[in-house]
Amino acid sequence: MNQIKTAVLLAAMIGLFMLVGDLLGGRQGMTIAFFFALIMNFGAYWFSDKMVLAMYRAQEVDQNSYPEYYSVVSELARKDNLPMPRVYVIPTATPNAFATGRNPHHAAVAATQGILQLLNRDELAGVMAHELSHVKHRDILISTLAATIAGAIGYLAMMARWSMIFGGYGRSSDDDRGGGNLIALLVTAIVMPIAASLIQLAISRSREYLADEGGAQLSGNPMALASALEKLERGAEAIPMDAAPATAHMFIVNPLTAGGIAALFRTHPSTEDRIARLQQMAARGVGMTSHGIIN
Repeated sequence: MNQIKTAVLLAAMIGLFMLVGDLLGGRQGMTIAFFFALIMNFGAYWFSDKMVLAMYRAQEVDQNSYPEYYSVVSELARKDNLPMPRVYVIPTATPNAFATGRNPHHAAVAATQGILQLLNRDELAGVMAHELSHVKHRDILISTLAATIAGAIGYLAMMARWSMIFGGYGRSSDDDRGGGNLIALLVTAIVMPIAASLIQLAISRSREYLADEGGAQLSGNPMALASALEKLERGAEAIPMDAAPATAHMFIVNPLTAGGIAALFRTHPSTEDRIARLQQMAARGVGMTSHGIIN
């Protein structure tokens, strides 16, 4: 269901991009905006793992330095027929984790020192299974595609603002519909980028649900992942993380807080809703094994 939802949301974003391009001036402006957004996001996609790991001063570890953490990741990757990702530790007490890398062969998982101290082995396996599910489903690629289209809409909105400043009202400025074109430009400049951001964030939330499901099935213990999410939510509130908003969507729980109308712009579903879904999976016996993956 979440795969279908993602496809529908991406289609809606593409449709929005085409509508914005048509309102602004046709194919030429649309092509230029998409080209610049594609170039910027292609670079981010190709080098995102190195950039984000460096940003959080992540240190690569091995079996000798973090034996339990490393063995959990290794066992999960082997069970899911994935290449062994690089394994990192982030030097912060805030409990959190993320996965990065453009595909399963160039993947990395990172856990904070805080999460390694807070969770037991079953809970850690649930979290790492969630992150490997992101890797398996190529969520970095999907988020990059969404960011490319959203960025292109942003460029079109910027073009619309400049058009209003210099008195150009789009492709129909030579006829008597200048007022109508001005309204179209206002909608393009103000409303469309917000709509694109909302769709992009909805895609991010749908991928989190999918990673929760995949992680619960891979670890064989939905309740361990639910327990981990509950601990991580409390831990993130108790020890705030100095996280960049641009990377917030990568973490298993949102390192940034948002309430009220700001919740519309959350990169993650509510933790309560995620836990409830995992509890429903456990009640149905979905993904359950007698001892998870833990020996």
